Amino acid sequence: MNRILGYRCTLCKKEYDYGPELMTCPACGEKGILDIVFDYNEVKKVLNRETLKADGDNSMWRYRALMPLKGEGLSKFLRIGWTPMYESLRLGRQLGLDKLFIKDDGINPTASLKDRASGVAVAKALELGYDTISCSSTGNAASSCAGNSARMGLKTVIFVPERAPMGKVAQLLIFGANVVSVRGDYRQTFELSKAAIDKWGFYNRNAGINPILTEGKKTVALEIAEQQNFEPTDWVAVSVGDGCTIGGVYNGFYDLKQMGLIDRIPRILGVQSEGCCPFVDANGGELVPTPENTLADSIAVGVPRNPKKAQRAVRDSNGRWLAVSDDEILAAMRLLGRTEGVFSEPAGVTATAGVKKAVEMGIIKPSESVTVISTGSGLKDVNNAMKAAGEPFKCDPDIKALEASGRIK
Repeated sequence: MNRILGYRCTLCKKEYDYGPELMTCPACGEKGILDIVFDYNEVKKVLNRETLKADGDNSMWRYRALMPLKGEGLSKFLRIGWTPMYESLRLGRQLGLDKLFIKDDGINPTASLKDRASGVAVAKALELGYDTISCSSTGNAASSCAGNSARMGLKTVIFVPERAPMGKVAQLLIFGANVVSVRGDYRQTFELSKAAIDKWGFYNRNAGINPILTEGKKTVALEIAEQQNFEPTDWVAVSVGDGCTIGGVYNGFYDLKQMGLIDRIPRILGVQSEGCCPFVDANGGELVPTPENTLADSIAVGVPRNPKKAQRAVRDSNGRWLAVSDDEILAAMRLLGRTEGVFSEPAGVTATAGVKKAVEMGIIKPSESVTVISTGSGLKDVNNAMKAAGEPFKCDPDIKALEASGRIK
C-alpha cells in the first residue's frame, strides 16, 4: 500500500517498514505502541473534499484511504459510523455554552464507538486469513468485536471481567462468542487474553496493543470535522479508559491537519471517573496502577495500555485532563437524556459530565464551542440507568387515584 510509509514507535521513535504486521515495537517490547505513518500526498489523491462530496457511502468506510486496509468487500460489513451530530437545543444553554454539539456514537451497530475499531480489526483479520479473533474488554470492545465478527463469519474468543454489565454479556452470547468471564479485574482479564492469544494464535483485537485499532477509532474525528464543514469546534470532549479512543480522536484531527483539510486541531478534554483516573493523577507524567472503583465500567481501566497516544492527544492539542465523580456521571445521564433525548451509558456520558465541570471551573469559556462524544448507548447498562433515573410512579388502574396523586398537572 503506497499510502502507508511504515510504523513509528511512540517510545523510541524508531521506524519500521510497513509489510509484516507488527503489533508493538521490536526494540521496546509491549510498551512500544506503534503509530502507522501515512503518506499524505498519496492519500490526498483519493481523499479530499471533492471525493468526499461525491462519496455516497455514509459509513466510516468513506475514509478507507486513511486506513491500513486493501479496502475490498467493505460494503458487506455492518454499517458503522456516520453517526448523528446534533447541535444542542437546550443542554448547551443549561451548561452556559453558546455552542454545543453532541456526537451520538451509541447508534452504531452494537451501540458503541468501539464498532469503529472492531470493523477495521475484522477487515484486517480477514485480509490476513485468520478464522478467529480475540480480545479482552470491559464490555463494549467485546460486544463490538463479537457482532462485527459474526457478520463476517469469524469466530470470537472474548475475555471480560466478571463485573461486566449483563447487557453487554448478553450481546456477546447472542453474537455467538466464546465468552470467558474472568474472576478478576481488567488487568487480570487482559493478561489472560494475551496469554490465550499467544498460545492459540488468534488475531489480536486488543486496542492497547494492535496499532490498526486507532485507525478505526480516529474516524469519529474525521466525521466530526466533515459534519462541521471542516471547521471543528474549539473543544472536543472524550471519556477515557485505556487511552485508545482519545488517542484515535487526536490522530484523526492530526491527519486532517496534515492534509490541509482543517486549519487547527481542537483542544481535547480527556475525562475520567474519580474512581479510576490514572491519566488525571499522572497529569502528563508516568502512570501508576489505579483501583477500578467506578460504575462507569467501560472506562474502568486501572492500567491503561495506550498511555503515550492518550497523553499526546491532550498535550499536543493544548487540552486538559479532568475527573468527575460517579454522582456527577449519573446526573449527566439524566441531564443529557432530559434535555437532548440522547440515552448514554455511564462511560459514554462521562465526557458530558466533564464538560459541565470544565465550564464551572472556567477551563472552557462560555464563548468557546464544544463537541462532546457520547460513546455508548444507555441500554448497555440498564441497572445504572435506573440508578440515575429513579423508579417510575406506580398507580392503580383508576383515573381518580391518578388524579388524587397529584402526579399529573
